[in-house]
Amino acid sequence: MKRFFDTLRNIWTIEELRQRILVTLGLVLIYRLGSYVVLPGVNVDALNDAKNSNDAGGIVGLINMFAGGAFLRASIFGLGIMPYITASIIIQLMGMAVPYFQKMQREGESGRKKINQYTRFLTIAVTAVQAPGYIASIKSTAPNAFTDLSTMWWVQSVFILVTGTMFVMWLGERITDKGLGNGISIIIMIGIISRLPFAFLSEVKSRTSGNGGLIIFLIEIVILLLVIIGSILLVQGTRRIPVQFAKKIVGNKQYGGVRQYIPLKVNAAGVMPIIFAQAIMFIPAAISGFSGSSSGVFSERYGFWYNLIFAIMIILFTYFYTAIMVNPNQLADDMKRNGGFIPGVKPGKKTAEFIDQVMSRITLPGSIFLAGVAIMPAFAQKMGINSSFADFYGGTSLLILVGVVLDTLQQIETYLLNRHYDGLMKSGRIKGRGQNAMMVQQG
Repeated sequence: MKRFFDTLRNIWTIEELRQRILVTLGLVLIYRLGSYVVLPGVNVDALNDAKNSNDAGGIVGLINMFAGGAFLRASIFGLGIMPYITASIIIQLMGMAVPYFQKMQREGESGRKKINQYTRFLTIAVTAVQAPGYIASIKSTAPNAFTDLSTMWWVQSVFILVTGTMFVMWLGERITDKGLGNGISIIIMIGIISRLPFAFLSEVKSRTSGNGGLIIFLIEIVILLLVIIGSILLVQGTRRIPVQFAKKIVGNKQYGGVRQYIPLKVNAAGVMPIIFAQAIMFIPAAISGFSGSSSGVFSERYGFWYNLIFAIMIILFTYFYTAIMVNPNQLADDMKRNGGFIPGVKPGKKTAEFIDQVMSRITLPGSIFLAGVAIMPAFAQKMGINSSFADFYGGTSLLILVGVVLDTLQQIETYLLNRHYDGLMKSGRIKGRGQNAMMVQQG
């Protein structure tokens, strides 16, 4: 405990780190306060009555979790940061297929600024398209929630939702520049974790009222901790490929001759396969909603066939996205250009084939593990855990929480180590998701 308080004191002693933490907390507070400000012309009591009588699930429950509950509150931040994520995914895919965007990605800082500008414009367009659908979905859930449905009210509500999303995006950029970094991810994490206390208390109340007792609840907590440990291993797991660089003697100095390694991640695709799979799985449910018919297995979020198809799609998308993210030919060419080689493997084509073979082998267990984490909430719900608390047992929410927490702790530890303080851990160092592609192997 003494070491913990010493670490907190060291963190507070570093002026720059203290200011960044305070800025981050202040901007997060603004975001949370804004999520409770409802649109003009909304009857809050009627909205709450409809929300209590309808259990939000499917895509609505997922978006509401990412928005920190603002989605079902008809808040000015109701769409949250999701339109920006959608726009970022579209721009990222275009960067893989459109030569113009590929050229911008190779232009360095200037290209990155152009891509960010295009992402902002696309975010406005996506939000403008999603906002009327969002208002219509709230209206169908709570018909008496809106006191004014004139054309002017629709226009101003869409404008407010677009402005709210852009303001949330601005808050994320300010956290990245002036705060602890990874602003968009931190906003998503805050939205997810804000629902944890209510889900936790709901589960405690359910168990203490005779549904299993505290012993079952303690077992649930132990299982949750084990799932979190497994998610950390999934996020940080790497396969190190050693790389030897040739020696160069320039004058009286020797350059190169060091051994480095390429850390190939077990889950190089991150949470993208889950997001893609969820988007496709919700299409039949959305079509059935418009047609008024049943969507069968796709309407049962915790059903067997839904999760089986969901898991298979995650495995397939993991291979697909890993193949896009990791280019063995480019890695082999970069090593050859810099005078590096993998011991026992010829440079060039043989090196690319070796890296591709290793990636194929480690992607299989990584994709299966990722699919297992994604469908874990279904198992938790079948064990009798209420759906709001079961969502924290896996899926996109848990992987985002684990990844963002690790990245934030790594940022704080970097400041401590640069000021010659001890790190956050007694032994070892915290590794985030954004490790360098090449790292020096000690010894």
